[in-house]
Amino acid sequence: MRIPAFGLALVLLFSLQAANETVDRGKVLGNLSAPLTLEIFSSYDCPHCKIMHEQDLPRLMQDFVVPGKACIISREFPLPPPAHPYAREAADYATAAARIGKFDAVAEALFRNQMTWALNGKVWDTVSAALTPTERPKVMALAKDPGVIAEVDRDLKAVAAAGINSTPSIVITVKGRRMAPIGNPQTYELLKQYLNSLLAR
Repeated sequence: MRIPAFGLALVLLFSLQAANETVDRGKVLGNLSAPLTLEIFSSYDCPHCKIMHEQDLPRLMQDFVVPGKACIISREFPLPPPAHPYAREAADYATAAARIGKFDAVAEALFRNQMTWALNGKVWDTVSAALTPTERPKVMALAKDPGVIAEVDRDLKAVAAAGINSTPSIVITVKGRRMAPIGNPQTYELLKQYLNSLLAR
């Protein structure tokens, strides 16, 4: 996967209106009125997204979300078949789970068990293990709901409009100004420095 340079493109103003039409509150970490908003576009079968979720997300939470400097919005970027045959199914289930307040649990399970379901296609087995017996039929039904499907489609349209071509990608809004997408930041420390520089402006 091509990874755009982490350089001057970061400071270009960028309009990503399609992604900002609605915010799924079940996919938000922190306060939406924070000075920084980080929209993270991920595919649950992407190894780089797994690293961001497991290693960088906890640090972003500690350094930026908990102190009230940023909020994080999870966005869907299921990579296309044939190389990624189960990514869209995973995105639909995760989005459905957000509707009942179980997004974090399902996203965690999908990333943790990525090497299993991404190979054998048993996405539901992974998702259902993160849900209670009463939650399972709700998520199963919601995954086919037109509203859930439309939400994932909106994120995909935003990806296309933005020219995002790598996962994970982050779109940052700072004090109302939307910046150009960052494709898979090289290190957390570099991302942290950049975010702090935006806050200092």
